[in-house]
Amino acid sequence: MSLIAMKDVTIAFEGDVAVDRVSFEVDRGDYLVIVGENGSGKSTLMRAMLGLVKPRSGRILYGDGLVKNRIGYLPQQTAAQRDFPASVEEVVLSGCVNRMGTRCFYNKSDREKANRNMALLDVAKFRRRSYRTLSGGQQQRALLARALCATEAMLLLDEPVTGLDPAAATEFYEVIRSLNRDHGVAVVMVSHDLSGAMRDAGKVLVMNRGMDFFGGVEDYRARFAEGMVKAHG
Repeated sequence: MSLIAMKDVTIAFEGDVAVDRVSFEVDRGDYLVIVGENGSGKSTLMRAMLGLVKPRSGRILYGDGLVKNRIGYLPQQTAAQRDFPASVEEVVLSGCVNRMGTRCFYNKSDREKANRNMALLDVAKFRRRSYRTLSGGQQQRALLARALCATEAMLLLDEPVTGLDPAAATEFYEVIRSLNRDHGVAVVMVSHDLSGAMRDAGKVLVMNRGMDFFGGVEDYRARFAEGMVKAHG
């Protein structure tokens, strides 16, 4: 069974359709890149997958042990978020909140999970530092460690390399590739950086409110000419 299945999903805001009859599935271990022009419904679709937006019609089904509050999410960062006055450890630990239920405090298991993910993402050495003192690439690693505290199954990443220099972006993609291939984490990424995002992806979804394309990367490349690829970026 799929981790998540979108079944003829339509999303509208005050009568304006943002996502129109979209259907696709994400299985465990998939790496899906969602592309499209601004306003094509990419981020709205991702928010729906997280349960933050309710479809006007259609269904969103979770399976294979996944529930919507156990999906790791890395949103686009704002300037205010980059200046967040908390330690790296506090930021990473906050990813455990959905696991806490009625508990008011982090327990030993939460802290162990945060420690493992900080080590995995190579930010444990910054644990006591203020998050806002980190470089852009280091901040993204910390936020990715936070997202992993919420899930073992699926990560949703919204324009994760925006604002990163080329070296940091390349390093970030290498981390995502390792999480996907070595740890079996399904990745769903919204991105305008087609060359970077598709280097390791297995599937592509082209959004234009509805679905212009859904399939393998090689099929996508065969179908869309270079000019169309640039248009979708």
